[in-house]
Amino acid sequence: MILARLLLTHSTQALPGEIKMPHLRTRKLAPSLSFSAGLMATTVLCGLTYTPSALADDDAFLRPGNLLVSRVVYDNNPANLTPGVTVLPPGCTSGCATATADGTYPGVFNNDAVDGSFGITSKIVLDQMTRSGHLISSLEVPNSSQPNIAMTSDQMVGSFSSKSEVALNLSTDKRVVTFMGYLASVDTLDVSNSNTPFVIDKTNPVHGAFYRVVVQVDARGKFHFTKSNAYSGNNGRAAILNAEGNEVYTAGNAGNGSKVQPDGVVVGTGAQILTPSKEPLNSQADPGQPTPVGSFNITELGITPTDKIGKDTNFRGLTIFNNVIYTTKGSGGNGVDTVYFVDTSGPADSNGNPHACPNGTGLPGPFATLPTTPLFSGNVPGKGVFPYNMCVLKGFNTVLANASTDSFPFGLWFADANTLYIADEGNGLAKSFSGGVFPDATGQTKAGLQKWVFDSTLDQWKLAYVLTTGLDLGVPYTVDNYPTGINAATGLPWSPATDGLRNLTGRLDGDEVTIWAVTSTVSGSGDQGADPNKLVMIKDKLKATSLPEHESFKTVRTARFAEVLRGVSFTPGTGLSHDDDDDGHDQH
Repeated sequence: MILARLLLTHSTQALPGEIKMPHLRTRKLAPSLSFSAGLMATTVLCGLTYTPSALADDDAFLRPGNLLVSRVVYDNNPANLTPGVTVLPPGCTSGCATATADGTYPGVFNNDAVDGSFGITSKIVLDQMTRSGHLISSLEVPNSSQPNIAMTSDQMVGSFSSKSEVALNLSTDKRVVTFMGYLASVDTLDVSNSNTPFVIDKTNPVHGAFYRVVVQVDARGKFHFTKSNAYSGNNGRAAILNAEGNEVYTAGNAGNGSKVQPDGVVVGTGAQILTPSKEPLNSQADPGQPTPVGSFNITELGITPTDKIGKDTNFRGLTIFNNVIYTTKGSGGNGVDTVYFVDTSGPADSNGNPHACPNGTGLPGPFATLPTTPLFSGNVPGKGVFPYNMCVLKGFNTVLANASTDSFPFGLWFADANTLYIADEGNGLAKSFSGGVFPDATGQTKAGLQKWVFDSTLDQWKLAYVLTTGLDLGVPYTVDNYPTGINAATGLPWSPATDGLRNLTGRLDGDEVTIWAVTSTVSGSGDQGADPNKLVMIKDKLKATSLPEHESFKTVRTARFAEVLRGVSFTPGTGLSHDDDDDGHDQH
């Protein structure tokens, strides 16, 4: 193991690709540094060398009680594409286009106009921050842009600008943070819509095949990677390790083809379960067919006919509370955009409907347990993954996505058994710009932070209020070096505006709840997922059931040029001692 050396200074800023600790100047990692074996830091003080134990009693690089934020960083290389030459999608043989812009950020994402699957793999950086937003350190996930990473090395990338990716979640035992990405090199095109090696959809316009990868990182900065064939044609969005049973639950979407989806695509979408590996990626056998842990279909709600099989489970947010898996759907034209849970209370009825909610909506049973085995291993024609074992959480939206215009749930976090916070992403519309704002964003009533409370009289959840003050929905903001004029490709301003919230986490201290969330944006960019967005926080009174007058979001951090913020969690170990958390409600 090679040790990264850190030198004293009072700088508090970290650059992408650097490891940082408080009040220490950082420098680039040595080419021989191996992340696959883990991370240790050596500090040089007055000519003496100290091991990490001199810095922290538990040898932790990621200290309990801090925030961890995922950041995807594009390398802004003009040579990534050549206008009029680079074929899009890559590998295309008929009906192809060529790039309209080179690799310069942010204009590179104007290529979306000719390639609906356009994206570029980029490195992922994990930023450790205090809860008030002070940057402590940055840890780069191993990737091919580092000289020490070979083709066979453990590595993972995100896809710039896939906005649903790299959510962060603490494991059930709070000892590791888990998230998802791709086994691919930096600057590979269209990976987020590629097939996976074992699940090939011949109608997918993207011809490459890349594993999806689940990664765990512990307090020492050590990574473990597990590859998967799930989410062929699309992306895995979130993952949580159930440490007690040694299973990982994941949420995502599959399918990018134009016709009926192959069995593997249908089976490989939505809520999945897999066993994490301790082996290096290049030693892992092909994981074979995906293994779903949950399935939902609109027919459970009495809606007929079925829509596109497999797309009712286009899931994004993911959390666990009281031994129940919850997830959300908030995009796509199929299914219902709402909050779901996996029912483990008993066998399905004769029609395949879950025991807890025979009419498609319901509440988890009081003795729920986390699943330890896959639901099913095949696709039943016309039904998808069957029998169904997921329900809409009672009280939440049951209107079809193609008929609803105000339900776009993303991240979710339980403050307690009767209080649930939902991040609503907003409608994503930027059809016009007038009066200095994007009107589609300013006129929203559900976007932002929704607070739901359980009504024991009605025996269902109900929306208490939506927090938006301080988000400035639809109002553009500026970012250093980011263009401020009009994007000629769209006729709208480059400058992004907040449209809602995506991933979030929270903390309960007595009657005070603090929520940290990553924002979504609207803009005139060629791809709004490429906009520099924000990390925001707000404090709310747990028992409040009507909109408080003086609660307002505070911007904790704004992404810089050529980077986006994606996930937020607490650091490994948070909640294991009273020193960092005395209530245990911060785990997801």
